[in-house]
Amino acid sequence: MPRYTVHVRGEWLAVPCGDAQLTVGWLGREAVRRYIKNKPDNGGFASVDDVRFLVRRCKGLGLLDNEDLLEVALEDNEFVEVVIEGDAMSPDFIPSQPEAVYLYSKYREPEKYITLDGDSLTTEDLVSLGKGHYKIKLTPTAEKKVQKSREVIDSIVKEKTVVYGITTGFGKFARTIIPVSKLEELQVNLVRSHSSGVGKPLIPERCRMLLALRINVLAKGYSGISLETLKQVIEVFNASCLPYVPEKGTVGASGDLAPLSHLALGLIGEGKMWSPKSGWADAKYVLAAHGLKPIVLKPKEGLALINGTQMITSLGCEAVERASAIARQADIVAALTLEVLKGTTKAFDTDIHAVRPHRGQIEVAFRFRSLLDSDHHPSEIAESHRFCDRVQDAYTLRCCPQIHGVVNDTIAFVKNIITIELNSATDNPMVFASRGETISGGNFHGEYPAKALDYLAIGVHELAAISERRIERLCNPSLSELPAFLVAEGGLNSGFMIAHCTAAALVSENKALCHPSSVDSLSTSAATEDHVSMGGWAARKALRVIEHVEQVLAIELLAACQGIEFLRPLKTTSPLEKVYDLVRSVVRPWIKDRFMAPDIEAAHRLLVEQKVWEVAAPYIEKYRMEHIPESRPVSPTAFSLEFLHKKSTKIPESEDL
Repeated sequence: MPRYTVHVRGEWLAVPCGDAQLTVGWLGREAVRRYIKNKPDNGGFASVDDVRFLVRRCKGLGLLDNEDLLEVALEDNEFVEVVIEGDAMSPDFIPSQPEAVYLYSKYREPEKYITLDGDSLTTEDLVSLGKGHYKIKLTPTAEKKVQKSREVIDSIVKEKTVVYGITTGFGKFARTIIPVSKLEELQVNLVRSHSSGVGKPLIPERCRMLLALRINVLAKGYSGISLETLKQVIEVFNASCLPYVPEKGTVGASGDLAPLSHLALGLIGEGKMWSPKSGWADAKYVLAAHGLKPIVLKPKEGLALINGTQMITSLGCEAVERASAIARQADIVAALTLEVLKGTTKAFDTDIHAVRPHRGQIEVAFRFRSLLDSDHHPSEIAESHRFCDRVQDAYTLRCCPQIHGVVNDTIAFVKNIITIELNSATDNPMVFASRGETISGGNFHGEYPAKALDYLAIGVHELAAISERRIERLCNPSLSELPAFLVAEGGLNSGFMIAHCTAAALVSENKALCHPSSVDSLSTSAATEDHVSMGGWAARKALRVIEHVEQVLAIELLAACQGIEFLRPLKTTSPLEKVYDLVRSVVRPWIKDRFMAPDIEAAHRLLVEQKVWEVAAPYIEKYRMEHIPESRPVSPTAFSLEFLHKKSTKIPESEDL
């Protein structure tokens, strides 16, 4: 008998259907009838006949015709939503989908796998897993390590040995011995009680990253989870069933207890869960719809699922990758601005940077040369002021290698720490199968990623700070020799006046967000956990800082391209003309005032999707190949040929390269 799971006013109802000839309208009325039946006040309705509603799929939110037959319109066990007329405008309306549902309606189940062993996961891999590009499987070696680790736990339970978190309570209750008959209940109680986070749920990409990273840590074989349970967790990930994980609530020691508990709560069939098929629904319904059963926790397994730094680290992983992307594109945007402001390239001379050989500084100066070298890429704009009497430029142009460079080196430093953390065992107690024992320690403490991500926010912010000053120079006619605010008929038109204000506002917000969260600590758990990292906030605010940096640079990119319009018919260098063409493919020139926010968002998307880097990178790499050994290996944020191969980007063969 077909069954449908129906969402009505925040509640989920299982509605069986015994007749294939019944309609979508019947399903909506039956769901409303069951909803009213369960309410003491009938849900505010006199009868089902008084209710007017729409029915739509949870996947993609497509509206259904009430007259369509169920067997034609829906699949068995599909999730649908009944929206009662007037509810969608009410502040009490609870939709079945997270924000930005349009991004998930196109989800396609991946066919490729990433094999996890607990030792070799990269930041790039985890971001790809978050985007749903891969499923997960374990290596045979990892499976054996997990089994050996579990044998130690089984022995402890069998011999009734007193071990923290296995046969005792937690935190302040570490000295309370738990009877063998209560050990499984202990683990369920742990997950339920620790699921106390607040705030918006993680978006699907971030929840997917969190779950994938926890699987990787469990695969190391130091957590004591059974292979059977770990494989169940992997099945949940591969089905893209993602628990409701509030973003707030972790103090970063003892690990990220609250968010990881919410993650585990969904795995045991409690709380809410999301999948592309269902939207938000009760976890038990979502699991059942994908042919999965809730996990039954064995001794130590609740603790194994929730003890670690994976919330901090997974968000930090996204922060590092986005920081790397915007840092290298910042060089391109700044080079375009320098051209528009008719700056000099002398400050990027190889000899200057060879005598102060910071890796990031050398690489940034090299990128500027590769984009602006007049011998390599003739520029009509540069030629137009070749014999001007300007000796040097403002710091925001001249000092880009020094300022952007340290950002690159900061990212490389943080990426190293995050990569180590990705492949670290962060449980307590640790299970050492080779020694046949468990040892209590402090690997769950999030100080390493917390400090690193505070540092990342401080470092990357500087890209926005210097970009905002360059936007000022572009908009200020006394500094740019361009029309005020980059628009004709100034006064009638305001041009980039308030776009610059937006950039200034974002930079100011970043100044507050860059205050380190990890300098704070509050004692918790009755002074048992008397020093914490506050790493969860460090990770979340680092992401906010990076998003602001992306947005400020998007405004500079638009402003620089607008400046080019006033220098026509002169052309800039070949790679920068390609960047200009890219921007003009999504944003037309600013002839007179218009709604500007969509233009900023379009430019922002180009940066987030690394389109600006993709069009300029082939020129940078060709220049690198032609100037070895002038350029040398650089930090992990630098472009590599591997990136070229991944993106299948062809290096142009034209003569102007």
